[in-house]
Amino acid sequence: MKGDLKRMWVIVFFDLPVGTKTQRTAATRFRTELLNDGYMMLQFSVYARLCRAQEAVDKHIKRIQGFLPATGSIRALQVTDKQYNRMSILLGKRIQEECQGEQQLLFF
Repeated sequence: MKGDLKRMWVIVFFDLPVGTKTQRTAATRFRTELLNDGYMMLQFSVYARLCRAQEAVDKHIKRIQGFLPATGSIRALQVTDKQYNRMSILLGKRIQEECQGEQQLLFF
């Protein structure tokens, strides 16, 4: 079987040190690599990417492991598209940039 064709989201949470110029450079590089790999920023240290199946989730998590900074805490969580769409955005006043990512395109 080629894997489940259920759409999945990978959500990456990270806390990276930025006390030195080297650490700031590494943190910026990590965020840039996430963006280059198709992730969108949900919050400053929370990024998400839609994948078309479990195989793609595994591929993207492995890709992240290839550009991990030397220090910091990084977690990757996978959820179904249905679970992701149940996310609530809790704000005092919603700003234009706040979204759940429903506008992201997925090409097969």
